[in-house]
Amino acid sequence: MARRPLPRILSSGSAQIARSREMARTAADSATDVLHPLITITRGLRQIAAAGRAKWAATPKERRGPTLFLAAACVLVVALVPYGPLLALIGVMAVAAWKGRERTPVQTGPDEAELGRLQALYEALVPYFSVPDDPSPLFSHGGGWESAFSDYAFDDDGRLRKLCVKYPAYFTDGEAASRARIEQLLHAKSGRGREYHFAWDEEGNQLVMSVLPPLSTSIAAQRFVTAPGETVLGFTDQDAVQRTVPVLDGDGTTDAPPVVWRTGSRSTEPHLLVVGQPGSGTTSLLRSIALQALQHGDVLIMEGSGTGEYACLTGRSGVLAVECGLAGALATLEWAAHETERRLIAANRARQAGHPAPEDTKRPLWILLDRPSVFGHLAAADGRPDPQQLLQVPLRHGRAAGVTVVVAEQFDSVDTIVETVRTHTRARVVLGPAAPEQVAAVLGTEPHTTPTPDTPPGRGYARLGAGPVLRLQVPATPDPYDDATSEAHRQAVLDLLPERTAKSFGTGVEHETQELEALEGLEEGEQLTVLD
Repeated sequence: MARRPLPRILSSGSAQIARSREMARTAADSATDVLHPLITITRGLRQIAAAGRAKWAATPKERRGPTLFLAAACVLVVALVPYGPLLALIGVMAVAAWKGRERTPVQTGPDEAELGRLQALYEALVPYFSVPDDPSPLFSHGGGWESAFSDYAFDDDGRLRKLCVKYPAYFTDGEAASRARIEQLLHAKSGRGREYHFAWDEEGNQLVMSVLPPLSTSIAAQRFVTAPGETVLGFTDQDAVQRTVPVLDGDGTTDAPPVVWRTGSRSTEPHLLVVGQPGSGTTSLLRSIALQALQHGDVLIMEGSGTGEYACLTGRSGVLAVECGLAGALATLEWAAHETERRLIAANRARQAGHPAPEDTKRPLWILLDRPSVFGHLAAADGRPDPQQLLQVPLRHGRAAGVTVVVAEQFDSVDTIVETVRTHTRARVVLGPAAPEQVAAVLGTEPHTTPTPDTPPGRGYARLGAGPVLRLQVPATPDPYDDATSEAHRQAVLDLLPERTAKSFGTGVEHETQELEALEGLEEGEQLTVLD
């Protein structure tokens, strides 16, 4: 069958058709430009009408009659007012033009760069969240990230700020090593230089990664709003604790979430162990604890480094001793052990007689031991017992006797801490840069956050007993006698110091002989007060 030729207009008039289409498109664009105000007003009137219909449908039937009457009254008033209909028409047109204006569409999804980040992160997780035997893998090479990432958010720089990852049920999320690998990968792929928090939902097979804001380093030593027996170790994230206290932060006052350590007869963590790197702020934390403890109790301080970091407390009211030498530290700790026993005996006799505990057993006694490894080394060289062995009685019976022990040591000497101290110090603090393994060795578990890139003094982690690991920033409590201390911080510490006592027993090597003689003459059950 012979093929019929195409019509002439289709075979030879393609150029004319193209010109006609271009002319029609130009005419349509011109008409759109000319009629754009009318189109805008029409679109606005349509939106106003739709809103009116929705409002009328939502109006109860018993209120429709009064509503119609009110609308009719308004129309009558407008009609009777001079130039009322014209002004009403102009007003309606203006509202319609505003409602019908073209709005710039808001971008709701990720842009091209963010899509690339999500896809690259998805591909990086494939080897960890997939197995060859999975018939329908959630993670596969070349797959889409939409089914694996249920929620995400980016900051202004285009970096991930939050990410919710769904992972297969067969992933070993109960093993710390498996979780650590995923956290390290997400940390590296999402951008270094920030702190990330990882929340594992093992029941729902989800991991939520979020960026943590930096903790404030401008909070200095001050009087915190706490009850007796409560000590503020530092401050943490807003959602980590259920309490805030008013603090002076710079030039203003704000509410900050504190890490509160409770001591006393009802405390489950009556003693504290602080471990950190040199210059990480362990001494500042002990100084802050001492200033808070002096509000309601007495303090004994033993400094192994011998640098005079606690010289500002010398001769202050409530400070029983500040010792830097081995002999003085041994004598003070021996007296503390006898004092703990005396308090126990006195309280026991009072209970047996049906009387309240004596007043001299209720005042808290704090024992602060900084760098005990130095004392231990000196004691071993001199053939004397390790001062840590004298802490056995205060550590075991301190909660009942109102005695609290705080020990601070550095990471390079943490192996010198005796087993008694490790067992009874269930409240732990780690300060300064440290590997996750080091933090886990002290706190008992790894933190759910990545290490901070720049560790300021007093920055670390805290864990009270079996509770969660909290980020911690210790309030700035420097030595006021240090030349490098700022004037604001120096004055803040000086304002917290108690008054000096009129009588000073003395501290240091020159008075160790007097202390030993006084302790040797101590009869059983007699209380010795060593004034610094």
